[in-house]
Amino acid sequence: MARPSFRYDAVIVGGGHNGLVAAAYLARAGLSCVVLERRASVGGAAVSERVFAGFDVHVSRYAYLVSLLPQRIVDDLELPVRLVRRAVSSYTPDPRARAARGLLVAPDDRAATRASFQAVTGDGGQFAAWERFCAMVRSVAQRVFPTLLEPLRSRAELRRIVADDAAWEALFETPLETVLRDALGDDLVRGVVLTDALIGTFAGGDDPALRQNRCFLYHAIGGGTGDWDVPVGGMGALTAALRDAAVAAGAEIRTGVEVTAIGDGEVRFATAGGAEGSVGARRILANVAPAELRRLRGRPPEHPAADGSQLKLNLLLARLPRLRDTSVSAERAFTGTFHVNETAAQLASAYAEAAAGRIPALPPCEAYCHTLSDPSILGPQLAAAGAQTMTIFTLHMPARLFDGDAAEPARDAALAATLRSLDTVLAEPIADCIMRTAGGAPCLDVASPADLARELRMPRGHIFHGDLAWPFAEDPGEAGRWGVETDDPAILLCGAGARRGGGVSGIAGHNAAMAVLG
Repeated sequence: MARPSFRYDAVIVGGGHNGLVAAAYLARAGLSCVVLERRASVGGAAVSERVFAGFDVHVSRYAYLVSLLPQRIVDDLELPVRLVRRAVSSYTPDPRARAARGLLVAPDDRAATRASFQAVTGDGGQFAAWERFCAMVRSVAQRVFPTLLEPLRSRAELRRIVADDAAWEALFETPLETVLRDALGDDLVRGVVLTDALIGTFAGGDDPALRQNRCFLYHAIGGGTGDWDVPVGGMGALTAALRDAAVAAGAEIRTGVEVTAIGDGEVRFATAGGAEGSVGARRILANVAPAELRRLRGRPPEHPAADGSQLKLNLLLARLPRLRDTSVSAERAFTGTFHVNETAAQLASAYAEAAAGRIPALPPCEAYCHTLSDPSILGPQLAAAGAQTMTIFTLHMPARLFDGDAAEPARDAALAATLRSLDTVLAEPIADCIMRTAGGAPCLDVASPADLARELRMPRGHIFHGDLAWPFAEDPGEAGRWGVETDDPAILLCGAGARRGGGVSGIAGHNAAMAVLG
């Protein structure tokens, strides 16, 4: 490509939440920048949409909870966002028990949590073991999380910051399943922890590559506490605040503009109307997956992309389903993460089935109801009628199951298996609670890895744009850098595929902006 005259200090390719964070920081620093977004609106996976015809409800269609967003970004950009802490962390029906019971974890009710551990495990020592494990993870979180907005530390430096050799060995060096077998004796309790290591990551708990450990670490360190909070107004409220902050600072945002090539300080694009053009910049920030960036630069893939591994469901319910366990209300159980068939043994069995090319017979999944913490996403009539939204996230659904012509039938089969799995822990079929449109269609929205690859350009539908990386410099040459650099000094990553990316955090956008600002 011929190098054009520079028109901007920075062009940001992709209007996901990280791109908007970067734009806001750069524009506030006085740099000229433009965001080019392929879709009709910005936000990427962090959006709210009306997906059920005839119903006034805005669901967080893809990403749905917030853990990793640092308060510093909220303060720096003066974002009018509010996150609500859930009163219940999780509730897990016990699939092993003849009598209906479940494990309740409520951070603000230690007595109820302890009693639940005793009832489910029959071992008072399990609650003490749980508290010891959680205390270790919190200690690591408090030390590691602040470093995510700083230049990369070396492995040795981060280990010194953690300042606990046993914790380092457990979380950074040893397969998590081995650690949990030693730390937590009960299979259901181990599963509650292990799910956070497998969400969106196709791996076994004993994977020697430690992909599960890296996934667990990011799920556990958010905010220094590991709490997963509800964005009031839905995920789209966060995106809207970021968009407004970027525009108020002077950034330009152009939607309906698909980038077709990147190189030599130039970004070529095509508009929705078919027009073609290009724009030049001193720096190009790629808020796209690393594999997508390689394609736009005209380079072949480095290696086969890792599989995304999840099925995401959004439901609109006329009412909450009844539970088999009458000792806990449905409102309390679904306020937190409702774990379904997620003992450690069930997770291992489902992984083996999926690795063998089959949709798991009883897929592990988890559900929660946004509207129990934040009813503002419902229109007045739905709210008055007691309607609820439910999000279901199914594990061990690798992209390979949905390849080619198998995409649609596999999605249907995966959906049926997920609902069947949920029904095993309910006192009634979930289908009896799902609202229907005027045409009789169930209010149910589903996205497989194939859908995410098509709609959001996530390679293999991977919600992290690839397997997560450690939050330290694995190569000595990375130490002191921001984890966003590429082999071209003018091109930076600013999406989930950057080191310390993944999740709704804005960290990659912040770090790319800091790399530009020097």
